[in-house]
Amino acid sequence: METLVLTIHILIALGLVITVLLQRSEGGGLGIGGGGGGGGGFMTARGTANLLTRLTTILAVGFFTTTVTLAIMAGAGKEPVSIVDDVIKEAPAKTSGPIVPTGQ
Repeated sequence: METLVLTIHILIALGLVITVLLQRSEGGGLGIGGGGGGGGGFMTARGTANLLTRLTTILAVGFFTTTVTLAIMAGAGKEPVSIVDDVIKEAPAKTSGPIVPTGQ
């Protein structure tokens, strides 16, 4: 199950990168699709921008969802660990009386 979610997560991440790079560059962004034709006459420039904006939003929500799902799956089934318990286990045992050096 974890492998399936991870594969979907990677595909969404790649799709998100591609859609961000395809968006029109406004003010020095990284957009590749900043030319005039924008889709070869299939859609207008505004229609293409709206489609890419919606697709970016959908992919971002999917990316966030798979990220949270993977985080939950990574922590599932593990018992909570306390640092205090580790310190108590490693602390030296207290003696009941004063420490007297032997050999004098």
